[in-house]
Amino acid sequence: MTTILICDDDPVQRRLVEAMVRKFGYEPRLCENGEQGLQILLSEGDSIDLVLLDLVMPERDGMGVLAAMREEGIVKPVIVQTSQGGIDTVVNAMRAGATDFVVKPVGAERLAVSIKNALKTEALVAEVQRLKRKAEGTLTFKDIITRSPRMQPLLKMADKAAASMIPVMIEGESGVGKELLARAIAGSGERRAKPFVAVNCGAIPQNLVESILFGHEKGAFTGATDKHTGKFVEAHGGTLFLDEVGELPLETQVKLLRAIQEGEVDPVGAKRPVKVDIRIVSATNRDLIQAVKDGRFREDLYYRLCVFPMTLPPLRERAEDIPDLTRHFLARIAAEEGKRIRGIQPAVFGLLGAYPWPGNVRQLENAVFRAVVLCDGDELSIADFPQIAAQVDGYDVVVPLAPQVLIASPALQPALAAQPAMIVPGASIALVDAAGHVRPMEEIETEALKFALDHYRGQMSQVARRLGIGRSTLYRKLKDLGLEEPADAPEEV
Repeated sequence: MTTILICDDDPVQRRLVEAMVRKFGYEPRLCENGEQGLQILLSEGDSIDLVLLDLVMPERDGMGVLAAMREEGIVKPVIVQTSQGGIDTVVNAMRAGATDFVVKPVGAERLAVSIKNALKTEALVAEVQRLKRKAEGTLTFKDIITRSPRMQPLLKMADKAAASMIPVMIEGESGVGKELLARAIAGSGERRAKPFVAVNCGAIPQNLVESILFGHEKGAFTGATDKHTGKFVEAHGGTLFLDEVGELPLETQVKLLRAIQEGEVDPVGAKRPVKVDIRIVSATNRDLIQAVKDGRFREDLYYRLCVFPMTLPPLRERAEDIPDLTRHFLARIAAEEGKRIRGIQPAVFGLLGAYPWPGNVRQLENAVFRAVVLCDGDELSIADFPQIAAQVDGYDVVVPLAPQVLIASPALQPALAAQPAMIVPGASIALVDAAGHVRPMEEIETEALKFALDHYRGQMSQVARRLGIGRSTLYRKLKDLGLEEPADAPEEV
């Protein structure tokens, strides 16, 4: 949950602002003067998202806190408040690093808008800086958005690994951020700002693996019209990131092992090997130990790559990170899509925190992207996450309907047209045929299932829930009636 530090020596004003902050859905943290506020920022800065700072206080005033924050390198959005609203005060506070300015007593609506704008601006600025550091190869562990206790020991381990050339193996489910951690390791060590070359080993055609990794000479094989240096040579002096390394074929694993051991590669068709100086970071979403037992991964290569193993926990085990990640994705995606979305309704975080996220951070990013596109207001709401809400108990959001086709038989079309107010397009099923006889139950049930599949756009969990049957029963009925699950059904996220 977003935590706001309220720093004010007036107890009445402090309680009023605390009540408003809670009503907005944020977690308030209180302190009575600037000195206390500064100590909280120094000791617990990672848990504070925004500061509401009174300018006139004993011991250390607001301007003093802003100056100390700048000296200590504490970068937080700060909204200053005071009863003295002169233009000089505003200018001085903004020059000192304040994000916004409000005059006491501030109204709830004004404060809410100021907080949302400050959080959005901070998220967007942080994202721009992060993208710049990524392009420069200088990402650090501070660029990894997390406040989860599960992540802290792992980041300390990664920091130690970054200080050496030890081969690192990052394990974890798909979408947890293995490449981001690899970039942070590379950007925090001696090879920062040097080449960082990422290779998705599972996406390389098997007949081109050797050429892409180690390079080839012109004319080495049919289609080799130019010389290709290969990923190992591209990463010379820097870091080579082997993503999904468990997908490499066995014959390539042998050559990879030799390249790592000897520090040289043999390009296809070359007369002599090429020396390379690289740091290897690998990643996998598979159980490589089991792959070794099954003979699908070489044991000697495993021990060469997995010298310093680290496991990234899935998003469902670090739900504390969901609000920050959501704001981070919203700031970037809204800017890219040209949408003026100021913030996120607090209820949304309850929904997102209750969902298990099988696709992890990548799935969360895609869900926010979809929500930004769906959003018609200036805030993301639960209604903008229909696919998520449909799979979490206690939420009842209807998935936007696709265009429907009327199912009723031709004989009943005139009767249906005569009473349009009673008919939902696509929701009417004829009970009798053209001859006036009751239709067989199998036909009626088939049309009902077809309608339900169309109405809920192939989301089987939603179809089963609305029909009041289990998913296994639904699949059995589809099979018995000769129906199939829609091939173009959206992924149930």
